[in-house]
Amino acid sequence: MEELRDLRNSVLYALAIAGFLTIAKAWWTQFAARSKRFPRRHRDAFRFPTTMPRQVPQQIARVVSLLSALLALGGCETMTDMITANVPETHGGRASVVVNLRQQQAYLFRGGVQTASSRISSGREGHRTPIGRFRVIRKDEDHRSSLYGDYVDSSGQVARANVDVRKGRKPAHSHFVGAPMPFFIEFSPSYGLHAGYLPGVPASHGCIRMPYWKARQFYRAVHLGTPVVVKP
Repeated sequence: MEELRDLRNSVLYALAIAGFLTIAKAWWTQFAARSKRFPRRHRDAFRFPTTMPRQVPQQIARVVSLLSALLALGGCETMTDMITANVPETHGGRASVVVNLRQQQAYLFRGGVQTASSRISSGREGHRTPIGRFRVIRKDEDHRSSLYGDYVDSSGQVARANVDVRKGRKPAHSHFVGAPMPFFIEFSPSYGLHAGYLPGVPASHGCIRMPYWKARQFYRAVHLGTPVVVKP
């Protein structure tokens, strides 16, 4: 399921870029045509067109329809996460992360300046996320849980889903497959930030779940030793 969600996110991102490039190409085509039509001494020939090409409204309509369908498929928040996570950072300096559990938000800083934020889902009742000052101790782009996941048989079929390996018996002729935790940033033993499902409330076993695109953005920004502060 996580792999399908990642693939869908990648397709959404590619299609959104393709839509914007389609409009830009139409504007540039008219600009190039106008530049060739008039001598170089005519200054107006080199101004970017202020009138819209005839074909652009139809292209815009197609792109709007496409983006509307994408929003319905991926959700407004997914599209927002995808776009904002890929905007180039304007500040340098060392990275740091601040997580506010009450706000259910995570913040990325560069040299003390906030450069990104993300909604999160932290630990639910009985599985509280640890509070305090930490540092990144491990990064694993394709991490899987060693405690939570599914028991899968030899044919790849799930024999028992959503299990805790410390509880219950393993079905015969099956093996454990840990739940995927992409872009895992561990800041305390067994606790970290990673991509995962966000239901809008604290729902994890103690880790900090983030949207796929934001988890990737934070993962790429931090390094071993990066400060992580978790506030109540």
